[in-house]
Amino acid sequence: MYSEEIEVRTGSTPVVHDLTKQAESFLAEAGAGDGLLHMWVPHATAGLAVLETGAGSDDDLLAALDELLPRDNRWRHQHGSRGHGRDHILPAFLPPYASVPVLGGALALGTWQSICLVDTNVDNAARKVRFSFLTG
Repeated sequence: MYSEEIEVRTGSTPVVHDLTKQAESFLAEAGAGDGLLHMWVPHATAGLAVLETGAGSDDDLLAALDELLPRDNRWRHQHGSRGHGRDHILPAFLPPYASVPVLGGALALGTWQSICLVDTNVDNAARKVRFSFLTG
């Protein structure tokens, strides 16, 4: 298995950060053929999603999360900024892992699909993402 961890700076606002180009670069460095790309986010307050970006879906996802998991003081887990407890619930809805088939060294994503880090935790601007390629 070939594996590498990268750092992503997400800033101080909730973000959907597209990792697709970084995943493609990782596969090129790995000399990938057929197999599986597995991604892992070792954080309790971030997740991964496969979705369309750039056409409003990323903003829609953040808006839906705000509606589903409001940033207020209802949460029992209370430390950090106001409503931070909801960030600890996020991985139950957007898991900290994703796997994508790789065919001939290329991600087998649909036309509009991107692999994205979803980070709503405004208290932590640096995230790690581990890419692992498993040969098929």
